[in-house]
Amino acid sequence: MRVAVASGKGGTGKTTVAVSLALALAETQPVQLLDCDVEEPNVHLFVRPEIAATRSVDKLLPRVNEAVCQRCGACVRACEFHALGLLGDHILAFPELCHGCGRCVLVCPHGAIDEVAHSLGTVETGTARGLLYGQGTLNVGEAMATPIIRELKREIRPEFTVVLDAPPGTGCPAIAVLRGVDVALLVTEPTSFGLHDLAAAVGVARTLDVPVAVILNRAGVGDDRVEAYCADEEIPLLMKIPFDRAIAASYAVGTPLVDALPEWRERFAALGKRLEAVMAR
Repeated sequence: MRVAVASGKGGTGKTTVAVSLALALAETQPVQLLDCDVEEPNVHLFVRPEIAATRSVDKLLPRVNEAVCQRCGACVRACEFHALGLLGDHILAFPELCHGCGRCVLVCPHGAIDEVAHSLGTVETGTARGLLYGQGTLNVGEAMATPIIRELKREIRPEFTVVLDAPPGTGCPAIAVLRGVDVALLVTEPTSFGLHDLAAAVGVARTLDVPVAVILNRAGVGDDRVEAYCADEEIPLLMKIPFDRAIAASYAVGTPLVDALPEWRERFAALGKRLEAVMAR
């Protein structure tokens, strides 16, 4: 089973749920935990992994040989992302827009373009508390998170139950994580913002044909509109986590919920069984 723990907005408790679920399931089965929130990875703060391997994730940027280039503009016309421009006798390259597809190299009739590697970030793998662990980190200043997420997902071991901590929101990084998983576990809160962003995340998951279940965090601080929405949309509401000072305090010092409050360990183990049922619907 591949479970993506996701949310329509940040700060809902997604990482708390992902870590607790992985640790609870690891008592009875092999589990792999991947931190796919590559812009702000923080799972390591809770599980303190031992990193065994680190590798760079690169994209290939075009490099134009001015002495060979005939300024024909074929590369400029071929680039769908407008990463190349022709200004008078000068070819301009915009690395931030380049997707590293290599099309400009293929269409250049004069062989004037080659490619150079540019690091976007890293993928790190290792172990943590009996878990197989992996995380991606986007370099500061880089804009493209999805290549790192795709590279991290290549580490998925099919014989393991895999918990993926997804980035918040409904943009390309979140879609990259949700694509190909067995179930999306969406963490939300009982507020107007929580409901709005939950509905957006549900729409993305359904577009990708991924079954959806919901966890309501900070239950008791808002209203019942999220619960009503789940009932209307026939979305299983699998767990409510109360708005509790002890839970907040454990998070603040990097202690997993299932360690700080051991009674939650059995609840998260049961959550795994309920997710299997959602996946089979």
